[in-house]
Amino acid sequence: MAKIDTVTARDALKARHAPYWLKIRASCHLGYRKTTADSKGAWIARVRDDDTGKYQLHSLGSLDAVLGHRRYDEALKLALQWFEHRSMGGASKAITVADACRRYVEKLRDAGRANTADDAEARFKRWVFTNAKFGNLPMMKLTPGALQDWRTKLSKTPAIHQDKTKTSTKPRTASSLNRDMAVLKTALNLALEDGYATSDNAWTVKLRPVKDAEGRRDCYLDIDQRRALIAQAAPDLAVFLTALSLMPLRPGAVAGLTVGNFDSRLGVLTVGKDKAGRDRKINLPASTAKFFAAQAKDKLPTAPLIARADGKFWDKDAWKKPFKKAATEANAPTDATAYALRHSTITDLIALHRLDTMTVAQLSGTSLAMIEKHYGHLLRDHAATALASLAL
Repeated sequence: MAKIDTVTARDALKARHAPYWLKIRASCHLGYRKTTADSKGAWIARVRDDDTGKYQLHSLGSLDAVLGHRRYDEALKLALQWFEHRSMGGASKAITVADACRRYVEKLRDAGRANTADDAEARFKRWVFTNAKFGNLPMMKLTPGALQDWRTKLSKTPAIHQDKTKTSTKPRTASSLNRDMAVLKTALNLALEDGYATSDNAWTVKLRPVKDAEGRRDCYLDIDQRRALIAQAAPDLAVFLTALSLMPLRPGAVAGLTVGNFDSRLGVLTVGKDKAGRDRKINLPASTAKFFAAQAKDKLPTAPLIARADGKFWDKDAWKKPFKKAATEANAPTDATAYALRHSTITDLIALHRLDTMTVAQLSGTSLAMIEKHYGHLLRDHAATALASLAL
């Protein structure tokens, strides 16, 4: 077996297509391929599969960036990492961080979650695919340091301007950073689940979300303000805002509803395109069911239940400017958004109608923990009132 651990030994090797192999341990070898006399050569690792008896190969590259006298040590380190990866059940095929992101997007599309897939892909295009150094990093070489560098760079990148044709100088918020990190973390976890990585040590800490980034949602519109807002809105937007005022749903969830999501016979609305990622059925009161029945009349099951004037689905870009115009004309608070209607309905359900938080969480499609985090102050008010009633 030829020596490949020194520059002198490698220079003395004859050029050939087959690698020169060095046994590292049972069934594991490190190889050096020298195809021409003046070639710097390339490194390769192989391991024998116990089930098939066949060797599986893993390219380590030429390692040109490493000084010649240190290339053997670097190749050995990389080979040992791959041997460990395979011994722990890791996949034989190596993928990059960008590959992991693409696999996650593909999985979302296969599951019928097109909107979520589009959102994830847009984030990856901005923060992973355009960062060649990070995106091309093999999953097996992903380190806490590489993720920290990516996170630091992202945190210093300005937020996306509402008008996507313009450049923003607005600092990125912690909540925005959390959303981008969460999507990447989910993609990396999928790669781990499928055997392309054998540990999540690299990202468990470095992609940990910033605490208390969301804060409490304070823009509340009372019933009169909501009515004034709807009155000032264009007819199609007024219908959209009415739906948001009748149900504690996210604007995106309402925008994604189809006629097929509403059972007019039973008065049941199925919410399937929501952040919660799963369908849920909501029994509607007669007045609300009547409203949705009017929107569904004479439409195909695949048509939008709450449509724009041109018959298309609503999206954030379509409602943002018309909403601001209506809010201004209705003298609504300057920080009012379509999402504020969801916050307002949840607030009313808890503060005015005393609905239990578990039911509110189920209706709104969020966790009980999130309801208590954002609306716990209302529960404390209830508790104070209840304790006052015990006074002798």
